[in-house]
Amino acid sequence: MVQKPSTVRPGTVQRIIKPVVSGEPEKAEIAVEGADELYKEIRIENTLTRQDGEEVALKPGAQVDVIIEAQAEDTAPKM
Repeated sequence: MVQKPSTVRPGTVQRIIKPVVSGEPEKAEIAVEGADELYKEIRIENTLTRQDGEEVALKPGAQVDVIIEAQAEDTAPKM
């Protein structure tokens, strides 16, 4: 299997955001270390799946890895 170009950035779950509308998923706000100040927070649906298939949720303060991957044809050598 060909490995995609990637980078890993550490992050911290800052807070859990409850849904405004019933039926919407809760969100985890994650601060990504090394990102520009205005763009360091991302929000994702707060559902992860363990190897056994059980769904779990992140807690505030959790340390996470944010993985960025790209197809090889979508990258260029760095000058």
